[in-house]
Amino acid sequence: MKIAICVKQVPDSWAEKKMVSGRLDRESVDAVLNDLDEYAIEEALRIVEPLNEGKETAEHTITLISMGPERATEAIRKGLSMGADSGILVTDVALQGSDAVSTAKVLAKTIESGGFDLVFCGTESTDARMSVVPAMLAEILGWAQLTFAGSVKVDISANQVEIARMTDSGVENMSAKFPCVVSVIEKINEPRYPSFKGIMAAKKKPIENKTLGDLGLASSDLSAWSEVVDSQPRPPREKGLKLEDSGEGGAKLADYLLEKRLV
Repeated sequence: MKIAICVKQVPDSWAEKKMVSGRLDRESVDAVLNDLDEYAIEEALRIVEPLNEGKETAEHTITLISMGPERATEAIRKGLSMGADSGILVTDVALQGSDAVSTAKVLAKTIESGGFDLVFCGTESTDARMSVVPAMLAEILGWAQLTFAGSVKVDISANQVEIARMTDSGVENMSAKFPCVVSVIEKINEPRYPSFKGIMAAKKKPIENKTLGDLGLASSDLSAWSEVVDSQPRPPREKGLKLEDSGEGGAKLADYLLEKRLV
């Protein structure tokens, strides 16, 4: 079984972000592996590790696939240090400013050539919060999709994956045959911290670099469907109101809550 995991390098969630010429400024902030992708990596590892136990050569492998600048190699290395086997980075100047549709096309093309049985994704990236790429991947590939998984079970003998899908109204049990795209939520597991041994081993694991040409794509195939035409910085936080209690503090607080329509 071959599992691909789509991962993304994103600005640190705690960093102050800003837009430059309609694009998120990624160069001036720390970049990290997308938090939600770590849950996908962890879940895939929990599936393949028992299957590979006791075998000299791993029969079931995990490949991380990412699209971005050369800097995104750092995010792939983080996933490799957790235990994934290899990585693929698609980087090309023509990909700058790509939207979700273009991203899904590039990732799908990379997956098509890899002979993968399953694709795992986090539900969304913390820089965009769109939660659409997994569904787009499934549509482009023509594969089944199982989204918002709170648990995953894989039956190798039946070439089938089953999930408990978390919804606002409850839990749905769903299954699909290989090949399939699965996206997982953050409650599915607790991602491991890379060990020192894992960090050192990750330095030797292969990361293959690909361009659009390698995938048989041209920049004309990836015209963005959306564009940011205007943005405004977040307004500064308003100064808090200090109430001096000289016997009427409760009444002043009640008046303030009524004014703000909080009660």
